[in-house]
Amino acid sequence: MDKITGLHHITAISGNAKKNFDFYTRVLGLRFVKKTVNFDDPLTYHFYYGDEQGTPGTILTFFPWEDIMAGRRGTHMVTEIGYAIPEGSIDFWIKRFEKENILYNKPASKFGEVYLTFLDPDGLKVELTVPEYPDSRDPWVTEEVGEENATRGFHHATLTLEDIQATADILVSVFDYKLVKNHVNRYRFASPAGDTANFIDLVEAKGEARGHVAGGSVHHIAFRMKDDAMQQHYRQLLEDRGLHPTPQLDRKYFRSVYFREPGGVLFELATDEPGFTVDEPLDQLGKHLMLPPQYEPRRSEIEQKLIKLD
Repeated sequence: MDKITGLHHITAISGNAKKNFDFYTRVLGLRFVKKTVNFDDPLTYHFYYGDEQGTPGTILTFFPWEDIMAGRRGTHMVTEIGYAIPEGSIDFWIKRFEKENILYNKPASKFGEVYLTFLDPDGLKVELTVPEYPDSRDPWVTEEVGEENATRGFHHATLTLEDIQATADILVSVFDYKLVKNHVNRYRFASPAGDTANFIDLVEAKGEARGHVAGGSVHHIAFRMKDDAMQQHYRQLLEDRGLHPTPQLDRKYFRSVYFREPGGVLFELATDEPGFTVDEPLDQLGKHLMLPPQYEPRRSEIEQKLIKLD
């Protein structure tokens, strides 16, 4: 069977939709790949950001709930999202964050890689990492963020856990990841089948308070499935371990299976197909409100209730 190459997408929760849109498209320079609504709450947006095509491994999505309470980082959750950036671009991002009054920490090093940590407008913790080996993915570029500085897609995601053992066992025994590096209480796992967006860091924080997933928090992370057959294979492996994966759910741009891993984090298996051009041409991605078919009869009502982005 095909092996998991890495992350497909990461989904987080934000507050004000307009602030979220402005930050990720203008400040961070990502492409707005899709403007749609939450499948379970059609009066709430679902935003997708990524590279030109919304390639798996670059897709960051948000549920913006206007009055959501702030989350709290702690155990049993994803606590960091890592993007890959080119060598020599750290100074550009520092100056940009200072200009935009973005809270950031001075550059540091982790596993021999320099990284810059910042918080988005809702307090979501993001890291820009200069990888050990240059990331060759083509970036989305804007007038303000050129190719020499633009993000390349995900580098890693970090899970903070009370005990990493059971989660590590899923990564290694089911997902075929390998433990590649360890420093103190941080353990880095990598998928040998991929060379980008293929790191998962597990941080063991015994005694730390449990986190709360709300505004400024990651809701779930998704791993790449080439197709339905590959997804069914991994779903069966999870079923055999008693992890109770959901049936396949159609998310229009990919098909999903969810389960909660032993450390408490919601994982998803997401297919690469059909992709974001299933309902919009490539040059029009993100320009129109695209609704799931069941909500199309309510378009007028939904458009009136959603906040305007411009």
